[in-house]
Amino acid sequence: MTMIGLEIHCQLTNLQSKLFCSCKANYREFQINENICPICMGLPGSLPRLNQEAVKKATMIAMALNCTTPEKIAFFRKNYFYPDLPKNFQITQLNIYGDTSIGGTGSIMIGDKKIRITRIQLEEDPGRLIYEGSSSKNQITLVDYNRAGTPLVEIVTEPDFETPKEVRDFLNVLSDLLANLGVADPSLEGAMRADANVSIEGGKKVEIKNIGSFHDLEKAVHFEITRQESLHSRDIEIAQETRHWDDKRKITVSSRSKEEDLDYRYFLEGDIPWVTIDTDIQNKLKSEMPESIISKKERYVSKYSIPVQVADVLSSDKFYSDLFEESHTESNAKEVANIITTELMGLVDTREKRESSKLTFRHLRELANAIQSGKISRNSSKNALHAILKTGKDLNDIITELDLGNVSDESELLEIVTSVISEESKAVDEAKSNPQTINYLVGKVMQKTKGKADPTLTLDLLKKQIGI
Repeated sequence: MTMIGLEIHCQLTNLQSKLFCSCKANYREFQINENICPICMGLPGSLPRLNQEAVKKATMIAMALNCTTPEKIAFFRKNYFYPDLPKNFQITQLNIYGDTSIGGTGSIMIGDKKIRITRIQLEEDPGRLIYEGSSSKNQITLVDYNRAGTPLVEIVTEPDFETPKEVRDFLNVLSDLLANLGVADPSLEGAMRADANVSIEGGKKVEIKNIGSFHDLEKAVHFEITRQESLHSRDIEIAQETRHWDDKRKITVSSRSKEEDLDYRYFLEGDIPWVTIDTDIQNKLKSEMPESIISKKERYVSKYSIPVQVADVLSSDKFYSDLFEESHTESNAKEVANIITTELMGLVDTREKRESSKLTFRHLRELANAIQSGKISRNSSKNALHAILKTGKDLNDIITELDLGNVSDESELLEIVTSVISEESKAVDEAKSNPQTINYLVGKVMQKTKGKADPTLTLDLLKKQIGI
């Protein structure tokens, strides 16, 4: 039996400052070692001051994962030496005096499977190591402390995963949930990281660290399961240790023996008092939380009759669901959802493309209305969408400039229909005996009009002229 547990670290976003000082939370906009101060560098005499907004956002995460939320939380010092940890300890949380972390036990459903959450804790991120040099002989390690002190939430699960795919599915659902809450942006580099604990046949636990992406995590877990199974089949003892993922060789490599909590010499952080998050505060935070992904999906299906699969895709991504909410009306909701899921997602599939896009919710609403009214065909709407993304021009101007408007003049379309009927006599005879094959003739009309013929009018005219 395979048992896999996760430790997920997620940076909180949309905050003005770091967790315990006034340095900017968005360290990515600074030059190396520019976003630092005596507090996040741990200089003697400096005192931490807790960021209240970070506490609120972390509490929202705990609530969204159905975790218990204690009324009082505490912070502890986790003592260990590492170059990217300037204080030689990390301010974090630990459930020593009962549930004192930001979140206690909880759970989340992934399909039909329940994944238990052990705890959620709020802590500071360490700095970042930078390796320079082309080989191990001349490689040097530099430290950028800009990230040190960034608000970080650690989500620890029970070992409820049995396969690497379950791990990947869970992380995808979790990243969607965090983005939907507006408390994190998993698409940013390094904003969401995960370590895995793997054991087989009830054996010792091996922790895998230094994993850069969800894709690599899935590979690392798969390799570690295979490695442990090979050792077990040869009656070789599996050591309890920490291993690192070697991205170049695609293997896990032994790093050190696995530490226990006692090794970190935890003790209460005396410079930060206990924090009270009473029932009134928790109820206020619940009222401020956005609609959940599950609720959105159910609403899209029940209110707008959007297919379940489309609603699932649409509700899972905050960027697209926000765009849908701003763009749709009750009458064009299905059309807007169709444009987003069948066309737009393929055109703005990266963060860079989304940011450079000129598309607004008004464009999307007008495009959906134009398709429904017959002003533009679905085929031509693809070209219009391309142009909108690049230029941001008004839809009517794009339709005129690119000559995308539907051929909806009956006399003009009748001439084309008549031409197709005379050229496709065999298909006409087949349509008379089997009316469903008339779609072939509709396609021929579309071909002659470069996809601009009004499809409803085209079908009506064909039926009338053929006599079916």
